[in-house]
Amino acid sequence: MRFVKLNQVELHKVNDLYEGVMSHACHGLFFKEGSVVGSDMAEEALKDRAHFHDRAAEILKERGWIESVTFRDQEVSVKGSIEVVPGSDIPTCHRLRGILRELYERFKGTRVKCTEEVCASQNQPECRFRIEEM
Repeated sequence: MRFVKLNQVELHKVNDLYEGVMSHACHGLFFKEGSVVGSDMAEEALKDRAHFHDRAAEILKERGWIESVTFRDQEVSVKGSIEVVPGSDIPTCHRLRGILRELYERFKGTRVKCTEEVCASQNQPECRFRIEEM
């Protein structure tokens, strides 16, 4: 399998391009992109269900999405999200939110909602996502 690498500046330029055309409506598109990416990550992590969260963390780090992550039943804490844009007035980790939702849905076998409640883009030390079963 081959991978394409984008650096953080390039990713932010792509975001700016979409936001320039679609405004904040593109955030839903970014979320869906994350769901697509997260699907393959979840399948890989599920190969070792007993260590699913550890494997998911490794995959997220290996692929450059995050620097560190802590999974809990209803919350995920992330440091070093590639999607952080310092000084933003809104949460910016839309793709990561889609990835996390997909990971949790595949692991739990049920629909979940993933909300970014705290974002490092808003001068916070980390990003925190709430996971709620639907």
